[in-house]
Amino acid sequence: MSKSGMTLIVKTVVRLLFPILLLFGAYVILHGHITPGGGFPGGAIIATSVAMLVLAFGYGESQEVVGEIHAEALESFGALMLVVLGLIGVLIIASGNFLAEVPPLGKLGALFSGGNLPILNIGVGIKVAAGLVTIVYAMIRFQGEEK
Repeated sequence: MSKSGMTLIVKTVVRLLFPILLLFGAYVILHGHITPGGGFPGGAIIATSVAMLVLAFGYGESQEVVGEIHAEALESFGALMLVVLGLIGVLIIASGNFLAEVPPLGKLGALFSGGNLPILNIGVGIKVAAGLVTIVYAMIRFQGEEK
């Protein structure tokens, strides 16, 4: 693979598939409490779309779309979401309302029916996607240093 990426055909296909894969990854994350899926597979789908972008356009051009700094910041944000949700759970247990519904559960099968599980899925999805993108960028960077 040259520094400019792959052929025009591959770049065109990736331009078309990239937003679709991002949307599908978000769908899997948001509907993980209703259908099979959740934060980890949705995050892996999003990270795969970014890896596809890196392979098609090269390291330099993909940095303009999703940079390493963005990925590291998002990974920290995802971890912070998980910590905050954990602390909220500890506070609920400490208050004696162990089985409290915060936020309240909705109608079974509806998008807002999982309490705080969808929020947890979002945190896990952000953490997984950003972590895998960071790993892809690190592997590319270290490969270049060996030459």
